[in-house]
Amino acid sequence: MNLMAVLKKAKKTVRRSISLAADTDAEVQKLARRQRQSANRVLEGMIESGLAAKESEKRRFFDLAERLRTTRDPAELQQIKAELARMTFGN
Repeated sequence: MNLMAVLKKAKKTVRRSISLAADTDAEVQKLARRQRQSANRVLEGMIESGLAAKESEKRRFFDLAERLRTTRDPAELQQIKAELARMTFGN
């Protein structure tokens, strides 16, 4: 029965086909050899890291927006506006 509980918790996998630029693929292959992992596992890790980074960036943006809404200090207001502008439009 314990094995059944473990199997139910396993992640469902989905097969996906992607195309990479040759130089990007070479870097992935090199990284996979260095880490002694499959290229698929390296790509999966990179995607997971990228998704986490995007979520973190989104949380930071909303935290700054909330600070912008609640601050009364003019200097902090300008600093927050500048940071939000950088996040939105780049440097």
